[in-house]
Amino acid sequence: MIHQDIEVKNIKTKPKASCACSHDDEPTHAESNGHDHDGHDHEHNTDGSLFKLFLPSIISFVLLLIGIGFDNYFPQNWFTGLVRIAWYVIAYLPVGLPVLREAYESIRKGDIFSEFFLMCIATIGAFGIGEYPEGVAVMLFYTIGETFQGMAVKRAKSSIKSLLDQRPDEVNIIENNTTTRVKAKDVKIGAIIQLKAGEKLGLDGELLSDSASFNTAALTGESTPSTKRKGETVLAGMINGTTIAEVKVTTAYNDSKLSKILELVQNATTKKAPAELFIRKFAKIYTPIVVYLAIAICLLPMFFVEHYVFADWLYRALVFLVISCPCALVISIPLGYFGGIGAASRNGILFKGSNFLDSISTIQNVVVDKTGTMTEGVFKVQEVVIKPDFDKEEILKLVNVLESNSTHPVATAIHNYAGPTDSSIELKNIEEISGHGLKASLNEKELHVGNFKLLDKYGISYDIDPSAIVYTTIAIAYDKKFAGYLTIADEIKEDAQETVSKLKSLGVKVTMLSGDKLNVVQFVADKLGISKVFGDLLPEDKVNKVNEIKAKNETVAFVGDGVNDAPVIALSTVGIAMGGLGSDAAIETADVVIQDDKPSKIAMAINIGKQTKKIVWQNITLAFAVKAFVLILGAGGLATMWEAVFADVGVALLAILNAVRIQKMKF
Repeated sequence: MIHQDIEVKNIKTKPKASCACSHDDEPTHAESNGHDHDGHDHEHNTDGSLFKLFLPSIISFVLLLIGIGFDNYFPQNWFTGLVRIAWYVIAYLPVGLPVLREAYESIRKGDIFSEFFLMCIATIGAFGIGEYPEGVAVMLFYTIGETFQGMAVKRAKSSIKSLLDQRPDEVNIIENNTTTRVKAKDVKIGAIIQLKAGEKLGLDGELLSDSASFNTAALTGESTPSTKRKGETVLAGMINGTTIAEVKVTTAYNDSKLSKILELVQNATTKKAPAELFIRKFAKIYTPIVVYLAIAICLLPMFFVEHYVFADWLYRALVFLVISCPCALVISIPLGYFGGIGAASRNGILFKGSNFLDSISTIQNVVVDKTGTMTEGVFKVQEVVIKPDFDKEEILKLVNVLESNSTHPVATAIHNYAGPTDSSIELKNIEEISGHGLKASLNEKELHVGNFKLLDKYGISYDIDPSAIVYTTIAIAYDKKFAGYLTIADEIKEDAQETVSKLKSLGVKVTMLSGDKLNVVQFVADKLGISKVFGDLLPEDKVNKVNEIKAKNETVAFVGDGVNDAPVIALSTVGIAMGGLGSDAAIETADVVIQDDKPSKIAMAINIGKQTKKIVWQNITLAFAVKAFVLILGAGGLATMWEAVFADVGVALLAILNAVRIQKMKF
């Protein structure tokens, strides 16, 4: 037979939104030390107090409007000289002081060419040449933009942070017929948890009650209740339905599936997509260059322009500086990928890094395993054929005992059919032969249970044609003689056919590989509409098939769930594991984990990757095009500070709005 510690309190990783040359480990200006420009902690915003968040900007905006009114529409005799300057300085301070402080901190750390430094030079320079309203306006709109950016980043994180709420800190433990409330992290394996209606399960376990209904949205993205029966596995984060249930803890708190999911998502943003890495390197080179160009714009015309006016060329240089800040790029691109990861996680798909969002968007081939991926992986024994020379009951007992050493779905099916194992039978020298099955010895007689390749390997002859049997066949040999076989059937998943259709519509070629015999694999493939099929494969054969595809310079995603699938998952351009029935080895190796085992999520994952990449490149194109155009206008003296503000803050806000759009999409 083919047998296929971390307690997260806070999400620490985040898209790096600090512009220009800010250090990779620094927070954004809008999030620096957890504060906005006004110095208030972001947590204070959770009560919806937007007024408090925008208060500094509102004060500056009102003072700026009054000042412009006094300058142009309601002239006042007293609004001149030092009074006028003081008025605009007071208007500048609520939004300018935090930026000045950030610029000082950046310079103190050796990071001179930061966005804060650019804004300070531009606005102080505007004051220096008497353009007070424009100096205030640039800093005001920059601050408003940064505040919105901070809000956008928080919103992008919220779907991931919400996972943290799915695991209760305390659970009810039953001991000596009494219920005690204890810390979930202190609960030992084997303890009995009492789960009331509406409560969330804190640890993975085995259901002791006859049945219970659970909301699995925290793990799968699906809110449809799932009914579990006695003995079935239930996971941390599941919400109990309407009746009290009892669960026996089988996994330590830090090793639960939800803990691993949180760790995967938390670490996802540390693996950057090529576009993110490029923009970071680009910003560190680009920003010093534009600073030197601004100096050149200000001073070089002195040697070439007949009527050189320093104030005019300084103004052009300041406009150039404001335009040049690469906020739209450095903020919106990571935010776009973060939004893609968040959108995927809400749909029960975990990407282990934004680089895999990029990779999956270019996938040309999807190679799927059969059992547990396109089929339910829940087998039932259909037929038992034992040769007359053997005692059928005795052979079944031996097979049941041997299969009890395996967790493979086929072994479970045999155990469910044969019932409890006979404790009087003591098998020795139990061995699993990868891709073939199991062998053991009893009273110096060998027992072999697996596929017919296992019998071929040990020179055991048989008098049937395995290819004539449509169902999965488990061969049995005892004492070097063919004893018979079992047939086992597996149901195709209800969304498997839809998955193949969607993948084809995306232009993706689909191939099915399986260790099961070819006629069984072909039977399933025909139903699903998959034309390229390979069966009777050993783990190394699957690796060879994927290598053949990669040799054509084509990208390939392999989707599997078993221990034997781990090598080929690791080899693929993008490895995808089924996270429900999947083995820990497959899940650890994979780049993408589908939590609810639905194959339709494969096409969804590819679509999310494509949409994320599309949005990121829209932002790159928008930012470069607008900035290049306005930079040329600014250098030529045709753009004012107001156009510069749009080219910087306006484009950044448009890019951010475009980036967060992915979280609203339906896939």
